[in-house]
Amino acid sequence: MTIVRLPLFPLNSVLFPGLVLPLNVFEERYRAMMRELLKTPEDEPRRFAVVAIRDGHEVAPSAPGMPDQTSLPRQGPAAGFGPDPATAFHKVGCVADAATIRERADGTFEVLATGTTRVRVLSIDATGPFLTAELDTLPEEPGDEAGALAEGVLRSFRQYQKRLAGARERSLTTGADLPDEPGVVSYLVAAAMMLDTPTKQRLLQAPDTASRLRDELRLLRTETAIIRTLPSLPASDLTRAPTSLN
Repeated sequence: MTIVRLPLFPLNSVLFPGLVLPLNVFEERYRAMMRELLKTPEDEPRRFAVVAIRDGHEVAPSAPGMPDQTSLPRQGPAAGFGPDPATAFHKVGCVADAATIRERADGTFEVLATGTTRVRVLSIDATGPFLTAELDTLPEEPGDEAGALAEGVLRSFRQYQKRLAGARERSLTTGADLPDEPGVVSYLVAAAMMLDTPTKQRLLQAPDTASRLRDELRLLRTETAIIRTLPSLPASDLTRAPTSLN
């Protein structure tokens, strides 16, 4: 067990290890977080933890140009997450390493980070300018038959991608573009599939790689069958998610 304490960044989405996370940061609590991360020497990782917000939990409405409720003393870093923020978030998240933190002239930030390691939230501290959490790092165990399962997932994923692209061949579906390491396959496919947040969260917190791949095989077969009845949809990008607004 390795315990770490990191800034906590809740999102309405799930971050997986190896995936790129672009962020447009404008709320004061997250701006304060980025200012603190910028104090870290450039040759050291600028890390924070991303957790998904549970379905059904209201958060403070926010968008560029709206009044920032998190800057008010009575609101603070836990604004919109209820009296106990720990109940508003899923317990398993992912550490993000910010490769780029760029402050704009208006004080907002453009951030590009990459998911690195799964973590479990042990406790949350809301006494500072932004949320921090005590976290336990989660090892990625391979499980049984992970290699064979990864091959099956890649075959099914290619069919899924073809259906999304209207059965047109895309460069993304060629073997040279996809990894073969089972753990990497399991995370990239989980991120690329068009799934709701609870399902993606279930994949993130799978007990081992093989369990995640088995779940993905079932999901891919089901989703591919559904897509056959839908109009053509654009193919997903495996490594980059849409920019998230805090």
